[in-house]
Amino acid sequence: MTALIKNDGQISNTINNMGLYRALRGRVNGLGYSPDEQLMPYLELAGFGSTTLIRMFDLRYDLISALVERWHPETHTFHLLCGECAVTLEDVALQLGLPIAGSAVTGVNVIAELAAVCYSLLGVLHADAESNFTSLKFSWLKNVSSYSWGFAVLAMLYRELCQTTKPDAIDIGRCLLLLQLWDLYQMPFLASFRHQPYVFPLVHKWSYYPGIGRSYTVPIYCLMIEQHVEEGFIWMPYRRPEIAVGIPSSPHIHSHLWCTNAPIINFQTVEWYNGDRVLWQFGCIQYIPDPPMQVGKIHLINKRGKHGNNWGLCTENILHVG
Repeated sequence: MTALIKNDGQISNTINNMGLYRALRGRVNGLGYSPDEQLMPYLELAGFGSTTLIRMFDLRYDLISALVERWHPETHTFHLLCGECAVTLEDVALQLGLPIAGSAVTGVNVIAELAAVCYSLLGVLHADAESNFTSLKFSWLKNVSSYSWGFAVLAMLYRELCQTTKPDAIDIGRCLLLLQLWDLYQMPFLASFRHQPYVFPLVHKWSYYPGIGRSYTVPIYCLMIEQHVEEGFIWMPYRRPEIAVGIPSSPHIHSHLWCTNAPIINFQTVEWYNGDRVLWQFGCIQYIPDPPMQVGKIHLINKRGKHGNNWGLCTENILHVG
């Protein structure tokens, strides 16, 4: 592990040398309105029904900053005193209710033929071949459910965590609600309010009552994690009876993907999911995992000058650059 982890460019190394803690700023906007009732059936068909109900949430950036210090881009896991752990596909499925099986969310950035792109993405052609596509039928959204939106969300969160481990990073974005929820379910000692009911998707426990209790500074959160994580970390929070009883069977249909090793993709963003490093989170015996995918070069790849390329066709080559 010593040879594997390089802390030179990681924020934790800077803090150890300088003694200064960093509090990241947020780049997240919450929605303050509800979607039109007429849209809800189509959003349900597309697989977004649960996420559209998320309205209010109280993000604690000092807590998130404390987590970033323990994130290692080499393994895509948090390194805590109790062991390695990570936000997983299980968390995406149970917390947000997003699909994790299906086609990769990727394609071309430059739209040359609108009709062809419409057909490839939605499975239907617009009646007017010369149309500017100023309007689409909501019923077409039911083809959208064939994409792995859970993979896309997790890929962007992983990339953001990797970027914010750099000492010069000052803000953080993407699906921070998922990150904070993962933290509160795995380490409930960080939240003082625990009496809210558990409903599926589990994000709504904190959406209905957004506060998590008293807020602390980054060094206090770091100290709390160090002092309580070994005995207070819950490896399988979703198997607790009070939580499991409210989870339907549908999110478990593709549970075999939770502990896999695979690329997770959102257009040009490709990250590697190391399910074999956090098997304890799935109730499995943790064996010594294989060396992680070398993602350093992948982080440098973008679509500059390649906007007409279909990223999905290039993914296999991209993952072998290391």
